[in-house]
Amino acid sequence: MKLELSTLESWLWDSADILRGSVDSGDFKNYIFGLMFLKRVSDVYDEEVERLIEEEDYDQEEAHEDVHFKVPETGHWKELIKKTQNIGEALDKAFADIEEENTELNIDGVLTAVHFGNKAVLTDEVLQRLLKHFNKYSLRNADLYSPDILGDAYEYLIRMFADDAGKKGGEFYTPNGVVKLIVNLIKPEVGNSIYDPTCGSGGMLIESARYISKQEGGKTASGIVNCSLNGQEKNLSTWAICKLNMILHNYTDSRIEKGDTLGTPKHIDANDDFLLQDRVIANPPFSLDKWWGRAEVNLETKIDKKGNEKEIAPNYKKAVSDPFGRFNLGVPPRGYADLAFLQHMLAMLKTDGRMGVVLPHGVLFRGSAEGKIREGLLKSDLLEGVVGLPSSLFYNTGIPASILVLSKKKKAHLQNKVIIIDGSEEFKEGKNQNSLKSEHIQTLTQWYDTLFNNETAEEENKYARLVEMEEIAENDYNLNIARYIDTSEPEPEVDVPQVLQDLEGIEKEEKEIDTKLNEFLKEIGF
Repeated sequence: MKLELSTLESWLWDSADILRGSVDSGDFKNYIFGLMFLKRVSDVYDEEVERLIEEEDYDQEEAHEDVHFKVPETGHWKELIKKTQNIGEALDKAFADIEEENTELNIDGVLTAVHFGNKAVLTDEVLQRLLKHFNKYSLRNADLYSPDILGDAYEYLIRMFADDAGKKGGEFYTPNGVVKLIVNLIKPEVGNSIYDPTCGSGGMLIESARYISKQEGGKTASGIVNCSLNGQEKNLSTWAICKLNMILHNYTDSRIEKGDTLGTPKHIDANDDFLLQDRVIANPPFSLDKWWGRAEVNLETKIDKKGNEKEIAPNYKKAVSDPFGRFNLGVPPRGYADLAFLQHMLAMLKTDGRMGVVLPHGVLFRGSAEGKIREGLLKSDLLEGVVGLPSSLFYNTGIPASILVLSKKKKAHLQNKVIIIDGSEEFKEGKNQNSLKSEHIQTLTQWYDTLFNNETAEEENKYARLVEMEEIAENDYNLNIARYIDTSEPEPEVDVPQVLQDLEGIEKEEKEIDTKLNEFLKEIGF
């Protein structure tokens, strides 16, 4: 039986109970994830070695050399679970030895950031309990509900344990249902290069590869998915997880860079030109503030009232200097990076490419600089579709979001038109969080595909429309979904003659009742 998400979360919660009182709750995720990673790589290593021995007739030594991620005996879970003394030191050595064994994968420092060897923090007794606890389930690929279990686990740990004195961990993840929906909409193809500028733990890239693997020719003879995966992530811990996710899934043709995408994009060639991609997919942090400070800024020096020199950018729109020319539709406001990320994604897209991005609803209707960018986007006929999502899908915000699909080469029947879908009612309600289940993903995908694929498609329901650009222009390029999708129930038609006839009948019945009542009253002496 496969390990389900609910079981995983309960398992992680119980592991935190073991740690309580030993380490600060803000550090739970580092220790828990480290042990989960060790268990996962050992299980995947065993799974692959067994496959090579059974299917390729390798011996044990040959199989060890041919697996894409090597686990030395000192780093293998089966050896660590035997330890009863100096367990922390053994765990630290395991991480170091795994890095040493896989130097060609460039993971130096990725695994050894957390230290287990301080007995004043983690005693052998606590570590032994943790090891036994993590030995409960298999983490082989064949036994998992999702290929991105590491991302799901880290997301849960951030959500539950990253509060420290009331401050959130500041990391942002996309629910699996939303990821699957975006991938279904942009439809990556065999041989595509796929790029995520804010890739997190790699969930969107992994789901894109999974989508391709199911197509004809989606896998090579050796089982490698026929695509290249590229991403960039600012958060160091999350970047490391993404790197490990790529390795564990054998996505050898992947390039995961670390750093701030808006300030220092890394997917460039020797001439500082972007390495253009077939598909671009992302869920950037919603409305990131002061994003422009991350780009190259030309500051002026002025003297303040106290006579001190101070560097300022009096007009940040003029101050922002982008050597890549990404903001040709306009410079977004300093407090909202949403359309800065969108324009970066467009700049990374091939001339026949498509992209899908999750953004807050505000980008659909906010005015000023964003309004001008949105107008330019529509006049350039780059926007293919908008899908409004339900509220409370994301862990750290309750605001509703939308998926924007853009294409640099729209189908003929979609030119100067935009697919607009109201998906706000397609969700499963949860106690703290709503979710998109398979039936909701299927419904929204079907609505979109009907309008995307069929030149003569009729609007089959009130939730999906193919809207002419002329109508959008009449609305001053405001894309508020409610302007185009009316989901209200029509008032029932009133048959006035029938109503009058019914009233006459009622009045007649009332007179008959009054007459009978008066007769009864007379009979009893009133």
